[in-house]
Amino acid sequence: MSEVIAPMGGKVIDVKVKAGDTVNEGDEVIILEAMKMELPVVAEVSGTVKEVKCNKGDAVEAEAVLVVLE
Repeated sequence: MSEVIAPMGGKVIDVKVKAGDTVNEGDEVIILEAMKMELPVVAEVSGTVKEVKCNKGDAVEAEAVLVVLE
């Protein structure tokens, strides 16, 4: 099992995956807004999305788990 972690705190402006989706290494899964910039968060490994732990509009802290892959 692998987790996609927020590299910095910010606001979730887009969730590009849902549970059951297949993602490849390097695919964008979440878009964060931090310091007035859009920051794509990518999957570091290929797998299937088991759980999305954030929603569009959520404020997240640095190191927060955003997506769980299996």
